[in-house]
Amino acid sequence: MFGQLVKQSTRKPFYAACSSRVQVQKRCLATVETNTPRQMRPPKPRGTPVTHERATFTIKDGPIFHGRSFGANKNVSGEAVFTTSLVGYPESLTDPSYRGQILAFTQPLLGNYGVPSATARDEYGLLKYFESPYLQAAGVVVADVAEQYSHWTAVESLGEWCAREGVPAITGVDTRAIVTFLREQGSSLARITVGEEYDQDEDEAYVDPEGINLVRKVSTKAPFHVSSPQDLGHVALIDCGAKENIIRSLVSRGMSVTAFPYDYPIHKVSQHFDGIFISNGPGDPTHCQETVYHLQRLMESSQIPVMGICLGHQLLALCCGARTIKMTYGNRAHNIPVLDLSTGKCHITSQNHGYAVDASSLPSDWKEYFVNLNDGSNEGISHTSRPIFGTQFHPEAKGGPEDSSFLFEIYLDNVRRYKLTQEKLQPLRDNKPSPLLQDLLAKERVGVETDAMKSGQVIPPQAQPQAAAPIAAAA
Repeated sequence: MFGQLVKQSTRKPFYAACSSRVQVQKRCLATVETNTPRQMRPPKPRGTPVTHERATFTIKDGPIFHGRSFGANKNVSGEAVFTTSLVGYPESLTDPSYRGQILAFTQPLLGNYGVPSATARDEYGLLKYFESPYLQAAGVVVADVAEQYSHWTAVESLGEWCAREGVPAITGVDTRAIVTFLREQGSSLARITVGEEYDQDEDEAYVDPEGINLVRKVSTKAPFHVSSPQDLGHVALIDCGAKENIIRSLVSRGMSVTAFPYDYPIHKVSQHFDGIFISNGPGDPTHCQETVYHLQRLMESSQIPVMGICLGHQLLALCCGARTIKMTYGNRAHNIPVLDLSTGKCHITSQNHGYAVDASSLPSDWKEYFVNLNDGSNEGISHTSRPIFGTQFHPEAKGGPEDSSFLFEIYLDNVRRYKLTQEKLQPLRDNKPSPLLQDLLAKERVGVETDAMKSGQVIPPQAQPQAAAPIAAAA
């Protein structure tokens, strides 16, 4: 297996060699304790200090909001979206699915419990508090920010974190009016301008992330591996911008995980794994034509169990010939009810997406699995006869709720049954990752940078202050 991985990583991407065979579809309307993280060369420490200058949040062809800055001293543009989540802003802001978006929080006060360490890791070598190493959102919008924080895990304020990561942030604006506009008009392009008055002539400078393949920016550039102490199976993860807690949810249940770039020809190595998992990610799923092509080849050649979350769910739908649609303002919250059509039960879920699967376009061998009880949109699909399913929501939800975490058990049951079947058919089959593979592969994403890092406007996490040990309670 190691030989195949190395061979693939040292030549041109597979999709480049077979692009003539791939029919590019028209885009529809439519992101172990022993694991020592690979030491990457840190970016130059050029993060800007926290600025409190006048700032402006401008929605293209919409209202203008004046406030003050509490993050990096820079201007930025992106897609303006909002979340109604009450807690978990460190997890939300480090979610790769928010890449290229300016995130407005409806929670009136943000930052009161500060920001935890960006370098702390758990027993599996995964980030303990964040969903990725860096702040992914392009900008932050809040009504009121708490610059004095209080929590035993905190090492810096929200403003200090934004400044260190090179991300502008604005406070003192009416987030109720912002959300009202976005709900009525839909997600819109917007800008955060620090220290300058709004200039209508700068409208041309708006960057539309919908036209960019954001998955390419957040996906690992080479395979990496995370071992499980139990080592009950081996899962291949297609990294489209995977959250750390997706990997943790698999590893903590006994599955060792080898993650691959989003455009890796996974069908060529699937025989070395017990299951395939497709992660969440940012942007329009129709940008990932290479991934869809490889998944189609996988479905044709293997009966291996597959599960997809969020963008992974949408890619499964595209793979089977269904369509995806662009939602008016998407679903981003920790309290969205979905109905399980197989049991009739309701689950409260965490969500973060601007695209959805058009359930009416599913072929006859696929069926709708979950439906959103707020807007009726699709929340899950499953194959009628094969162990393949996907969910639009996040059953791994680090910030909660955990109502739907049982879906990992369903997936792993499929993985175990497949593994037993394959062992009966091939008695000598052994898909455990070799010690050499574990030693040579990195233990975290390789070559992933934020836009601020590329411009040298980030202070590396290693320069962060460390959290003080909690004071033991008096006896």
